[in-house]
Amino acid sequence: MSEKKITIRLETKDDYRAVENLTRESFWNVYRPGCMEHYVLHRYRDDPAFVPELDFVMELDGELIGQVIYVRSEIDCDDGRKVPIMTFGPLGIAPAYKRQGYGKQLLDYSMEKAKEMGADALAITGNIDFYGKSGFVPAKTKGVRYADDPEADYFLIKELTPGFLDGISGTYKDPEGYFVCEKNPEAFEQFEATFPKKEKLKLPGQLF
Repeated sequence: MSEKKITIRLETKDDYRAVENLTRESFWNVYRPGCMEHYVLHRYRDDPAFVPELDFVMELDGELIGQVIYVRSEIDCDDGRKVPIMTFGPLGIAPAYKRQGYGKQLLDYSMEKAKEMGADALAITGNIDFYGKSGFVPAKTKGVRYADDPEADYFLIKELTPGFLDGISGTYKDPEGYFVCEKNPEAFEQFEATFPKKEKLKLPGQLF
């Protein structure tokens, strides 16, 4: 059995549609009936906070199986400072390849690159069972509250520079680009209509 070849590289314009389709497949009916992540991704590429140097795709023997993008964000500190950090997502893995370690591999690679770019900490809303394996902890244990839900256990943070969050107390808000679907539902619906129809299902465990 020959070893499959994994390639992680920067996304190109030629990848855009395939990556959006992959993201849609990855998130469909996971957190809500249908999904919005592919439109968030689509719009993030033109967002001032978007970090093109951290816009990665993952291929397995030439087949696109994963993607992750990063955007700049900040902590609004209680003492008036604004501390720059980054966030990432969507991070999508094709359904056939989920729960096989590819997501962690892509995340760990991209975090190393984010650190090389000077990011000191990363924040994300997500599942501690997955992100904990890559060193994330509930942000409230580091003095950082999630604006929408200050006691949230699912709001996670990771220091890329050890001690970076020492002495920090503050609030984190999702970047504006995260809310494109809520701000312009018509544009989202028009975008969604360009993809093949899929059934939206209400499933146990969904958040919305």
